[in-house]
Parts: sequence; structure tokens; C-alpha cells
Amino acid sequence: MAHPLFDDFRQIVLQRRSLIDVRAPVEFAKGAFPNAVNLPLMDDEERRLVGIRYKEKGNAEAVELGHRLVSGEVKKKRVQAWCDFIDTHPDALLYCFRGGQRSQISQQWIDEAGYEIARLRGGYKAFRRYLIEETERAVGRFEPVVLGGRTGSGKTILLRELDNTIDLEGLANHRGSSFGRKITPQPSQIDFENALAYELVTKLEAGYRRLVFEDEGRNVGRVYLPDLLAEFLGNAPLVVLETPMSRRVEITFEEYVTQAQNDYRKMGFPEPLQAWKADIQSAIDRIYRRLGGKRHAIVSEMLELAFSEQSRTGEREAHKTWVEYLLREYYDPMYDYQIEKRAERVIFRGDADEVEAFLKQRA
Repeated sequence: MAHPLFDDFRQIVLQRRSLIDVRAPVEFAKGAFPNAVNLPLMDDEERRLVGIRYKEKGNAEAVELGHRLVSGEVKKKRVQAWCDFIDTHPDALLYCFRGGQRSQISQQWIDEAGYEIARLRGGYKAFRRYLIEETERAVGRFEPVVLGGRTGSGKTILLRELDNTIDLEGLANHRGSSFGRKITPQPSQIDFENALAYELVTKLEAGYRRLVFEDEGRNVGRVYLPDLLAEFLGNAPLVVLETPMSRRVEITFEEYVTQAQNDYRKMGFPEPLQAWKADIQSAIDRIYRRLGGKRHAIVSEMLELAFSEQSRTGEREAHKTWVEYLLREYYDPMYDYQIEKRAERVIFRGDADEVEAFLKQRA
């Protein structure tokens, strides 16, 4: 029987279709798609051996070796994993790199097990190309607005109140500053780009013609925006959120101290507070040159004293001293310099309520 193919990539995005990626784990780790699960036809070692055979003796013998390596109980377990996923995700689609032999073989084995699944025409490569092109096409199809403000002003909190936003920090799994690294790793560059494309396609399909982004620059941690989009946002109107220092200290303290320490506990670190402190000190050390030796020594001592206080009493409040010091001495001068260079792009300034009302009026 003919095995079905599927190439309506737009519907995959809009419906958030589940995907079975049958490439090897090493390929999946380099980049895949939202809602994709890696259930490989061959593991990394099997793929390596088949690749060697292909180079030495050609396709036919490589395929024959692949069938020998993935047979018996190995084959049974892999087919069962696919069928189990289809049971819980009946809308799932299947892909390999180019939509060729690996997905065809997987599709055939699934069919022989009594299940049916369509595979992506052109595989990973075709869908990836579609998402890159959609990101490029999106530029110019909406009016961008960039939300700026000093560190800790609550930009991310405000953006969560709006529907016409794209959360770059969320997609990048990074808080967007020198101290923004999270315990869990950032996505690969390809994963970030694919997730961003999904968001752009979805927002534009929903009819939004104005999208709000946090003021991140080109990089969010170690991932970066595609060139065309970065240039587009780099010339966008700026809305500046103005927040009193006391509130900024509270927001930064809650995220970088309270939530971060809780995250270390949840992740099961043997000594979570020590691990958190080491991470904060490492972040301070990374900005040594920009801080200068004197300020680096001051903030490091503040951290040490606050940590000792927390260890002795269980209270975190003393950490607000080094949080405020960093905001005043490091972040604010840097931000003020940057915003001054872009003053002509600023179209509105206000507190959280005023900025939220302004952005909602322009949604």
C-alpha cells in the first residue's frame, strides 16, 4: 500500500502537531522542532557503523547492515515505542533528515504493526527550510515595538499581561543578562530559531500586526536572533518602563535569589545553596573587567556576608545589598549609556500601568 506523506508545514505549526524524529540522538541534539520526540531508528553507534559501511561499500550494503543491527528484540522495542507514542498522540507525524530511507523504513514497520502514520515530505530538511523562510517573510509583516527599561524593572512581568508578545527570554531559557543563565541548559541555536519561527507564524496567523519584544539586543545568552529579525528589531520604536529602585531590587531579588535558590533545591543538588552561591560568584567574576577590581571586591564581599547571614539565620534579606549595588554600580550606567544612544527611538515612557495601557491601546 502507498504510505501517506504530509507537507502542510503551516498546519503543523498552527496545530502544534506532535512529531516523531527517527534520526539518531546526536542529530536530534543539534536541532529539532517543538513537540518533537526522539525515537530513533538507529542509535548513534549503529548510525556510525552504517555510515562507514555506506562510504566503503555503498547504499545497498549499508541498508543491509542497518537491518541486521536493528532486528529481533531491538527492532521490536523501537517499533513498540513508536506505536505507544501514536496511541497517545494520534495526530503524530514522522520524519528523518530528508524524508528518505529511515523514515520510509520506520513508516513501513509501523504499518506492519497495524498502525498508520504519515511522514513529512522532505523530512527535517524541508520543514527546517520552511521555518527559516517564514521567519524571513515575517520581517516587514508586522510593526515591532521593543520594551526597554533598566534591569529589574519588571519588563518580563509586564509582557506576560499582553497577548501580542514574543517571549525571547522564555524561548532562549535565559534571563537576558550577565546573571541570566539558568540551571537547565539553553536550547541549541537551531531549536531556538525553530521555536521562534513557530511563535511568529502563530502570532501573525492570529491577526496581530504589532508585536512587542523585550529589549534584548542580538543575543539572549549564547543564542542569537536571525540577522534579518535582529536588524528589524534594532530599528524598532522603544517603549521604556520606569520602575523605582526599591521595586527593582525586589523583582531582581525574587528572581535571582529566591526563585533561583528554590530551583537548585528542586534539581536535587547535594548542597543547593553552595551551588547557587558558586554560580552567582562565577557571574560576578565574568564581569570583572567591566566592574573593575574595587567594585568586584566590594560586591563579592557583600555576597559573602549575605550568604553567611543566610546560613546562620535562614533569612535571605541580606542578599538585597549586593543586588542593589550591582543595579546601581554596574547595570544602570551601562543601560543609561545604551538608551541615550537610542533616544530618538523612544516613543513612550511610564510606569507599569501606564506602559501596559499604552501597549494595549496599540495592540
